[in-house]
Amino acid sequence: MTSDRLEVNGTEYRRPERPLVVVCIDGGDPAYIEHGLKAGILPNIARYMRGGFHTVAEGTMPSFTCPNNMSIVTGRPASVHGISGNFYLDRATNEPVVMTGPELLEVNSVMSEFSRAGLRVASITAKDKLRRQLQKGMDLSAGSVSFSSQHADRCTMAENGIEDALGFVGQPLPDMYSADLSLFVLDAGLKLLEERRPDMLYLSLTDYIQHAYAPGHPEADRFYAEMDARFGAFEELGATVALTADHGMNDKADEDGAPLVVWLQDILDSACGAGASTVICPITDAFVGHHGSLGGFVRVYCHEGLPVERAAEAVADAPGVERVLSREAASREFDLPWGREGDLAVLADARTVIGSREADHDLSGLKGHRLRTHGSLHEAHVPIILSRPVSDDYARRAEERRLHSYEAFDYALNGVTA
Repeated sequence: MTSDRLEVNGTEYRRPERPLVVVCIDGGDPAYIEHGLKAGILPNIARYMRGGFHTVAEGTMPSFTCPNNMSIVTGRPASVHGISGNFYLDRATNEPVVMTGPELLEVNSVMSEFSRAGLRVASITAKDKLRRQLQKGMDLSAGSVSFSSQHADRCTMAENGIEDALGFVGQPLPDMYSADLSLFVLDAGLKLLEERRPDMLYLSLTDYIQHAYAPGHPEADRFYAEMDARFGAFEELGATVALTADHGMNDKADEDGAPLVVWLQDILDSACGAGASTVICPITDAFVGHHGSLGGFVRVYCHEGLPVERAAEAVADAPGVERVLSREAASREFDLPWGREGDLAVLADARTVIGSREADHDLSGLKGHRLRTHGSLHEAHVPIILSRPVSDDYARRAEERRLHSYEAFDYALNGVTA
């Protein structure tokens, strides 16, 4: 690192002159902000959009949490960092492989590299599945911390750079299916900024509210108002605030509330034979109550004897299927790591989700809520909002083309003006 700059994954970043707080609003579809602005419940965001910078950017496909968080924090597409979902199929063993471990992340984050250069960094997530990847390569010896609100009761100095995170924040452990899981992240960031003054904070939330409530619902309004108040508090403490999201969110149910699902493995088994293919739903994680492992993007792996073209024909005309792409086409169009891609990528339309076998998905966790989820191209647009204005060059770049969400750190560190 020079006196004021550090190169990370091919981009040179300026050292922040004041604390930088980057918030990833999980499931933060632009529609929630549009509604909140009209309803007058987001005064701080409204002020940022008037006097700072804002745009709608392209997120990483598939529009899931892990690929997008990794793109945001590394400043690079999935083809570089290697994370394209929560699961892929190991072709040698025919077994699904969890992609949330740090060993599969092929480059370090901006936060990790700045921590190794001596800056104090805080990385706080709602879901612990993200924490270890975000923390890869991070130096916790000089005051940096990394923990999740989900496991805030398990923190150690060796693993997280902090002990008794619950006592530090002064709150009980939040329920994993609650708005408090996200608000705890923001409150922990505020406490750290007040008492330890880190140079950079990355705060990644959870999409419990967005999965459960559409824009305009009182619970969604309450959550967004609570967040907005905390964004203002960060600014009052002297921080630059940068807001973005990992993906959007759409309703995926019919008029009666029944989920609109394509059971792809059932279709392939009927058309091509049982065992001829494997459908992987890369949204699958421990938070099944959010989405029932149903999203708008799945991968199909064809086994020996099943031509890819036959599998594509079997699923292309299924109601709700919008696109069927070959491995090469999906990797090229969406900038994905070719080695982990399926033989086919199958994408749903805006109202539909795709699952494996109907018998393999448990939707009881929805508890009467309509299915709202993500993964398709229709949930790939996300906001980038900065509390401070950017230079003319950076403003012009955003006018000339749609930004990628992985440019958020570039804009927040290099684009902002004094």
